[in-house]
Amino acid sequence: MTGINFHGIWAIYKFEMARTLRTLWQSIATPVITTSLYFIVFGSGMGSRIPSIEGVPYGSFIVPGLIMLSLLTQSVANASIGIYFPKFTGTVFELLSAPISAVELVVGFVGAAATKSLVIGLIILLTSGLFVPLRVDHPLAMLAFLLLTSISFSMFGFIIGIWAKGFEQLNVVPALILTPLTFLGGSFYPLSFLPEPWRTVSLFNPVAYLISGFRWAFFGDVGDIDVRWSLGFIAAFLALCLGLIVTIFRTGYRLKN
Repeated sequence: MTGINFHGIWAIYKFEMARTLRTLWQSIATPVITTSLYFIVFGSGMGSRIPSIEGVPYGSFIVPGLIMLSLLTQSVANASIGIYFPKFTGTVFELLSAPISAVELVVGFVGAAATKSLVIGLIILLTSGLFVPLRVDHPLAMLAFLLLTSISFSMFGFIIGIWAKGFEQLNVVPALILTPLTFLGGSFYPLSFLPEPWRTVSLFNPVAYLISGFRWAFFGDVGDIDVRWSLGFIAAFLALCLGLIVTIFRTGYRLKN
């Protein structure tokens, strides 16, 4: 039984990271600037009318939601374009014929996409400290949520990149599903602010569990949902993406067209 080809993983990883460096303004600066504008608009505008939520200043309260918004969208976008572009140019045949396994291929692409998302998330975290006071009650939990979310949604983006037949389809899920779910998942408000039945409806939003768990890592008991449910969701989603990727490579679904 042959071992893992770390050289193949590193080659894919290095190529994807180099592509990010070539588009540094779009890949890194744009999401950071966009998030800074959220702080200016929501933190300054609404923060003056909502002084605090459960003892947390409103500007600080929205930090986990803003980081999660960028993390989800960037993870999906980076991974989907990473695997779709070789399909678009025809170089996917070189990847499929190279002496690397499906596991190594996925680790290279997903690892690079997750790294980019983590870097953006950490930069936004540091940037937010320039606008609002921050505290992190559970730093290990925060890092765990960052890591699990970036990996699982990078895998989800990899699946979207395999599924998409055109650049338009690459944006369907992030723009029409993921972003609305994030905005409606408590990024800018606690779910307890919603009247019934909308509060109950929000509990069926899977992204709400991620935002609540991530906010708990910052501020303790401020989260709307038990952190164990949040961890359970991200673990289940990770397992689902793994299962779908295994199925894709076993069946060859859309890998060559």
